[in-house]
Amino acid sequence: MMLIPLTSPDDPRIDAYRVIKERDLVGRGGRFIVEGRTVLDVALSPRNRFALESLLLAESRVDALGSLLAQAPPELPIYTASQAILDGITGFHIHRGLLGVGLRGALPSMAQTIEALPEAALVVVPLGIANHDNVGGIMRNAAAFGADAALFDFASCDPLYRKAIRVSVGGSLVVPFAREGSAEALVDRLAAAGFELLALSPAGETTLGEVQPARRTALLLGAEGPGLPGAILARTRTVRIPMSAGFDSLNVATTSGIALHALAGGR
Repeated sequence: MMLIPLTSPDDPRIDAYRVIKERDLVGRGGRFIVEGRTVLDVALSPRNRFALESLLLAESRVDALGSLLAQAPPELPIYTASQAILDGITGFHIHRGLLGVGLRGALPSMAQTIEALPEAALVVVPLGIANHDNVGGIMRNAAAFGADAALFDFASCDPLYRKAIRVSVGGSLVVPFAREGSAEALVDRLAAAGFELLALSPAGETTLGEVQPARRTALLLGAEGPGLPGAILARTRTVRIPMSAGFDSLNVATTSGIALHALAGGR
């Protein structure tokens, strides 16, 4: 374990951590930030699909993290700093005191991701979902219920955005995903690959409990409020989750969990 104490927030070796909130909006050169013990536990495990470049820890947390840090490769730099220096590096108070930098690497294209799916597959397809919390929640549910991939159109939030990773509790690091192109192009690809297209909608023609998943099933989710476009709904089997009379609205991440649980159980 390579512990490297820092004495200044201006140390060039930790530039990737600098001013985290602002740089979330513009990217950081093929890197992404992971934070918190639960996410770092996933990031340091064999389940993580991405390489880590380094860790940055509050020096007060190091002793309590022995079991976690024991998972780190011997060559991984682990920087430590006082809370004051840590806050100076990141630009705000990091109360968890646990950060890491991951490397995106060469992510597979949408076509490659679909091509790599098994013959029997369940995928979740968020379309136009730009809320980081919802994308993180969907990735968490995809990991929990064993979805084979998450396929996003380009109008959706990046699953490797810092907050999305945090809300996913590491699911974004585990579940294969691609984010590319328009909703229509993605639906075309899935139909050509033999997927039954199930679209969640409060006005769905079929209840979720009536659905027997096909060998290849794609679960389409739209943004809260507008939902899925009519042109997409017209090409799919529409499915609803029955609710109490007078109420027909669920958070999209919650919806994904209910639907993925039902579909995964019927495979």
